[in-house]
Amino acid sequence: MDAQRLPCRAGLGLKPQHYADILDGQPDIGFFEVHAENYMGAGGPPHRYLAAIVERYPLSLHGVGLSIGGEGALNRDHLHRLRGLIDRYQPQSFSEHLAWSSHGETSLNDLLPLPYTEATLDRVVDHVDTVQQALGRSMLLENPSTYVLFAESTIDEIDFLAAIAQRTGCGLLLDVNNVMVSSINHGLDPYTYIDRFPVQAVGEIHLAGYDETTDAAGERLLIDAHGSRVSPDVFALFQHALGRTGPVPTLVEWDNNVPAFAVLADEACIVDRAIAEACAPGDRRERVA
Repeated sequence: MDAQRLPCRAGLGLKPQHYADILDGQPDIGFFEVHAENYMGAGGPPHRYLAAIVERYPLSLHGVGLSIGGEGALNRDHLHRLRGLIDRYQPQSFSEHLAWSSHGETSLNDLLPLPYTEATLDRVVDHVDTVQQALGRSMLLENPSTYVLFAESTIDEIDFLAAIAQRTGCGLLLDVNNVMVSSINHGLDPYTYIDRFPVQAVGEIHLAGYDETTDAAGERLLIDAHGSRVSPDVFALFQHALGRTGPVPTLVEWDNNVPAFAVLADEACIVDRAIAEACAPGDRRERVA
């Protein structure tokens, strides 16, 4: 399978309201990322603009609809359309979520968590293998943001992800905001999570802002909202992660309350500086892309 690589720079999610800013201004952005499902139609303006942007910038393709953790078989029609999109645009990276989002013929508008058991691990491994064979390339699997824990879980999340990567050869997408959200929600230490993460498999990092409220017990509850600048504590955790990974392609996610492009470009500049200052780990790891 191929191993294309994104540049070790900051990237941004591509939004339709910013097409003109990008094509007219040609800003210095490392790469752009799109949700695969938004471009599975046959044609029209979205494809016309995406084709023009791909001529100028590397592309990361991020899936939200494969339901890799689902109990049923993967949707072959969805895989076929995804393969067509990848063949058409040849993105440098494809990633999906460790989650489930469908039941039978019903697709749910959410990314739902999994119990970490041996049976679930076997199923996810089988699904990742199926995806990689169907697409003819390796993929990255993203750690989730979670709000509940399953009593039946018998495997630690990091060990679960590491086992998937080891058994399938896939890479991992380290979402630092998800680490912060899940850790705070479950009373865990996000820095310990990063210190234990199998960084040799990390091919991309995600950053975002979160919303904060309190639960019924009055404890902090973080929501993976993607509607604001990267939170300062998430950025500090990101810098800590870079100390383990060295420079890694890093996406700034901003999917709700999307601001003017200049605000996103400013976030990308901040992240670019952090990546440039990160010490390369030399022989400590071989990056998977």
